[in-house]
Amino acid sequence: MLEFGLYMIFSGMETFAMFFLAFSLFKIDIYPIEMIFAGLIMAFFSFVIRVNYQWVEADIIVQYALMFCFFWMLFRIHMFYAAILTGMIYQAYTFVQIVFIILFQKIGFFSTHTFYGIDVSAYFMQLLTAATIISIGHYISKRRKGFDFVPDKPNGLIKVSKREKLLFILNLPTAAILISIMYLFNSRYFLAVPLIYAFLLSCYIYLSYAKDRSEDEYTKS
Repeated sequence: MLEFGLYMIFSGMETFAMFFLAFSLFKIDIYPIEMIFAGLIMAFFSFVIRVNYQWVEADIIVQYALMFCFFWMLFRIHMFYAAILTGMIYQAYTFVQIVFIILFQKIGFFSTHTFYGIDVSAYFMQLLTAATIISIGHYISKRRKGFDFVPDKPNGLIKVSKREKLLFILNLPTAAILISIMYLFNSRYFLAVPLIYAFLLSCYIYLSYAKDRSEDEYTKS
């Protein structure tokens, strides 16, 4: 029971941090109760799949799909933009987490067992990553940074620009890269993973900045 409770707390905290960063970055209203609810639902599914059945790869895919569904159906973000937000936030969160993984690995505080999320090093990594992400989101919100191009209408036709198509394409490899982390952990190619994420995030930021300052209309009249 203690193991289940700790997993729910730390995993739910991670999901809350991801939603918080997404809404801060794209200047979307924050709904704490709904964010906590979504985080606990995702944490429960994660515990069953990752801990009980040891299916890390399946858990990654399910978590990715659930976050997309919550963006779309709970927070009422248009399906197309929900896909963009899901990919971008997962990549941002994973990039920060990989930095901590590398640091923990250097001091011998991380092993492949940590990927199952049921030991002290996993909880400590989740805490640090979530705190970092929430701090980044708070800074963005306080400084009034971020982007405005995500529409607040969940339905209706949208005019998709070339930049938005590229943003959508950038999120396609996210799940595959996440799954590869576990297999490349003890490989010399592991350091390539954060570099790939850094490149993808740079592309996201550049395209979002360009889109946000364009004069494209969000919806068709």
